[in-house]
Amino acid sequence: MSNLLRSMLSVALAATVTAAGAQATKPNNDYKLAAGDTIKIQVYQNPDLSMEARVSESGTISYPLVGSVTVGGLSVPEAEGRIAGALKSKDILKAPQVNINVVQVRGNQVSVVGQVGRPGRVPLETFNMKVSEVVAAAGGITREGDDTVAVTGTRDGKPFRREIDLAGGNATDDFVVQSGDTIHVNRAPTYYVAGEAQKPGSYRIERGMTVMQALAQSGGPTPRGTMSRLRLTRTGADGSVVQMEPRLNDMIKPGDVLFVRESLF
Repeated sequence: MSNLLRSMLSVALAATVTAAGAQATKPNNDYKLAAGDTIKIQVYQNPDLSMEARVSESGTISYPLVGSVTVGGLSVPEAEGRIAGALKSKDILKAPQVNINVVQVRGNQVSVVGQVGRPGRVPLETFNMKVSEVVAAAGGITREGDDTVAVTGTRDGKPFRREIDLAGGNATDDFVVQSGDTIHVNRAPTYYVAGEAQKPGSYRIERGMTVMQALAQSGGPTPRGTMSRLRLTRTGADGSVVQMEPRLNDMIKPGDVLFVRESLF
């Protein structure tokens, strides 16, 4: 993925996160309230009992006439039922109808590590944040970062790990993260150019990169070099080293060393 395309993707993803965060979204029934979340409680035909509350570190809120109510770890419908039950048991209302909206999510976070603009913990500001949206919220993938990221966590009490290609263009691969997940963005695979090249050094392998494209990224041969006598050194999975004279349309692989030899004439 080119640097321009990478920048455009990061901007687009960041805009998606901002727009999603600005919407008043009702969380799905699987979302569990956590410490730091801010909720808005409304009681039908009883505006004096409506209020905003922040879930404490112990998972409770302080509610008028009722006192402390534990909502941490409950889904929104469960929390609505808990508060309605408290109002009924205290003889405040006979048949209370309670509605809860989550105003701000702070208790549920995902860690993003590696090659992103701002590594660290990212709050799940919306209730269905996908991997790409969390990565965008963390500043996007840096120039040195790989397009394929790994997500680890737990699902149904079991270890979970999944890799997705954020530049692959398949939106169905981009899945919703869960609180406690960690997104790993590793360095992109690289190759090396040596010898009579304009800018010898290490370079990021772009998708589908050929030998010709790899050489062009290094500025091409110097006036003393030639493209007709290239040498490529490649290390296999078993550690064996192979040297070859590549064709210009051959694909570059991670760790390849492309040597530009001096022209004989």
